[in-house]
Parts: sequence; C-alpha cells; structure tokens
Amino acid sequence: MSIYNFTLSRQLLRNLSIISLTVLLLYGASRVILPAPATDISTAIPQGKQVAVFAGGCYWGIEAVFEHLLGVSDVVSGFSGGDARTADYTLVSAGLTNHAESVKITYDPSKISYNQLLKVYFLVAHDPTELNRQGPDSGKQYRSAIFFTNEEQKQAAQKYIAQLNKSRIFDKPIVTELDPLKGFYQAAAYHQNYIVHHPSDRYVVVNDLPKLAKLQAKFPDMYSNSEGTGNRQ
Repeated sequence: MSIYNFTLSRQLLRNLSIISLTVLLLYGASRVILPAPATDISTAIPQGKQVAVFAGGCYWGIEAVFEHLLGVSDVVSGFSGGDARTADYTLVSAGLTNHAESVKITYDPSKISYNQLLKVYFLVAHDPTELNRQGPDSGKQYRSAIFFTNEEQKQAAQKYIAQLNKSRIFDKPIVTELDPLKGFYQAAAYHQNYIVHHPSDRYVVVNDLPKLAKLQAKFPDMYSNSEGTGNRQ
C-alpha cells in the first residue's frame, strides 16, 4: 500500500470511527426490531456469483455500503434505466436521461443472500420512501429503484416491500420502483471507490459515512472492514 493510500485509509477509519460511536450509542439506546425477509431465493443449489443492481441516490454512498458486506466481491458505480447513448454523468446528473445512478453488486449467494442485500438496501443504504430524491439530491436520476435480473429477484423484492409496508417500519409508504435490468453502464473511474479516495469530502462526511456507521451498528455480523472493491470472504 502506498503512503498516499495508507493516509487515506487512516483518514477514512478515523472519520468513520467517530460517526460509528455516535450511531452505536443511538441504536444501543433504542433498538428497533428489523424484519427479515419472509422468503428468499433458494441457495440450496450452488449458483456461482450473482449480480444485483440497486439505485437510491448518489451512487458513492450506496457503493460504499455494499463494498463493506461479507460475501460481496465487487461493487461498481454506474447508470441503469436508460440507453447506452445517454449513459453520461453530465447528462444523467442534469436529469436529461431516464437513467438512475446505480450500483452493480457481484456477490456469492452461498455467503450472502439476495434478501440480505435487500435488507441492507432498504434499511441502511437509502430512504425508500423518498420519491425522486435522496437527501440533498433531487431528481429522477436519484430515484429508489431495483433493476431485477430475473423473476426470482422481482418476486423477492415485491414480497419484502409488502412486508416492510405492513410492519410500518417507515412512516411513509415505500416508493421503490421495480424494473427489469436492460443494461448497466459503468461510470468513469473518478466515481469508483469515491469514499475511499475522498474520506474528508464534506458531502461524504455528512451523507455517506453515517450509512457505513449505521451498517456496522445494525448488521455487525455482515460487516467487513475491507475498503474498496475486492474479494471479501
């Protein structure tokens, strides 16, 4: 590891440690029982690595959350919902396309299930009740959406959304869209592993590091200390 990367890692860990302590104190004082998905895609038969594509606001934070899950081997920031011609950050961020900022997650279903990914997506990675926005970011490009790759993923998402709405975990109904994955287009290198490379960015500190702290507090058994894309067993 270079001195530059080592410094960035220490910076990120220091920032995250401060936020984690605050979140742990808050959740320790008031624990909410989080519903587990009632059904899941079968993992009885070895399937090899699988892919899930989620959208829910700026992809920097969502990417970082899923990169810190055991059983996830790769997370890529990009665009889904539109066509290849318009998969350009300038166009997407201006709201001139049908794309949503998304992440493509490669995972091992023998180590982490699709419904565990759904649980993290809905309860940590973003607020699924915000319509066409997420925190400070507004527009359809920041919508909550699941781009399912097969009918099993679609049904699993539908059932979990119904379960969450019924349990009233959120004050408002879930507005997450379910759409078939027609294409995923990788964003520029500058946007990959953004939080690892910019741990002190104000946007990151305010909006994204709290998500990592929340993940560690809510799902410590699923949390990995690994930073950035890599093989997490």
